[in-house]
Amino acid sequence: MNRRILAIEAELGVPIFDRMPTGVRLSVAGELFIQHIRKQLADMERVQSQIADLSGERRGHVSIVCGQALMNWFIPEMILEYRSKHPAVTFNVRVCNRDEVEQALTDFSADIALIFEPKMFDGFHSIIEVPQQARVMFAKNHPLSKFEMVRLSECTQYPMALPTRASGMRHLLEQAAMRSSLTLPLVIESDSQALLLRSLLEGNTVSFQIPIGLDEEHTNSNTESCPIDIRDIPEGRLCVGNLKGRNLPVASARFLDQVANCLHDRHGLRR
Repeated sequence: MNRRILAIEAELGVPIFDRMPTGVRLSVAGELFIQHIRKQLADMERVQSQIADLSGERRGHVSIVCGQALMNWFIPEMILEYRSKHPAVTFNVRVCNRDEVEQALTDFSADIALIFEPKMFDGFHSIIEVPQQARVMFAKNHPLSKFEMVRLSECTQYPMALPTRASGMRHLLEQAAMRSSLTLPLVIESDSQALLLRSLLEGNTVSFQIPIGLDEEHTNSNTESCPIDIRDIPEGRLCVGNLKGRNLPVASARFLDQVANCLHDRHGLRR
């Protein structure tokens, strides 16, 4: 391996690793070289999927990054639907925070991103944006269960189980709290949806979610939810897209179309 690295460096005329007493790290040239290799591999995957598609045999691999809320039921539902038609296609899905989208798309570790309130960057090509009104979650028989809509100030009367600051929901909550000079009474912080949901069964704890993360998950469960007045927390955006200028592999492009069409039909949005 060392000989091969030295040979590559000799061919490039520059070191791709900085040698240090504690080990090695990629040099600036090395970062550019790795980015080139990743792009070449992504392009090869795209060509292979196009060739397979010529024979009418849909193959390929789809890499997705998405927020926790999408993992509850929406992404599993979309994958099941797609694989029922194209069982040879494989998937890799991982949770991504709002500030990790750019890295995942630009290093080609993901083809598609579905993120609530992502940190936008110039290279993000948004296919569809779905408005999502924040909802407060609580156990059945909670004092808030008598309301059809609540104000954020009413929510702050109860202990809160919140996602980490890297999440889009936490971002909106903290912005709203700052505007209204409210304090969020945090008692549990986690990036685990399962833990936050379980915490609602203790005392009068509340948490927060977007509608796409609630549909079907809470059927016959011990929890309920209620929308928060948009005067306190404006609707956020669920953004679906990919890296601008990248030609996706056939399987990824078709899956992205399926997701966008589903969201369009359910929410009556323009694409």
